[in-house]
Amino acid sequence: MKVLLIINDAPYGTEKAYNALRLAMTLQKEHIDIEVRIFLMADAVGCAIPSQNTPNGYYNIERMLKSVVMKGGKIKACGSCLEARGLKEIKLCDGVEHSTMSELTQWVVDSDKVATF
Repeated sequence: MKVLLIINDAPYGTEKAYNALRLAMTLQKEHIDIEVRIFLMADAVGCAIPSQNTPNGYYNIERMLKSVVMKGGKIKACGSCLEARGLKEIKLCDGVEHSTMSELTQWVVDSDKVATF
């Protein structure tokens, strides 16, 4: 089974990205046969900025993304969303790929379940 999580909100300020990544990590832990895919859109492309430094005891989105990737998850970030925010040329977190609306469309069509945050 393939599960696609589309994240639209910034990494901090709301807990949508955090909760989406919690779901992704739990899916990977409890259902190892599920392929987890994450697509970052709009302000969520900020989740893929490397070298995030959060206070002790506070969740860190970059570490959560790395955990998903290390367990075989696939993560893509919308190229036009990156460009609109001046982030198109920066190196993203390890394992996060620049992507397109066409690739998101293919993931939606090819996934068994899609959830948005």
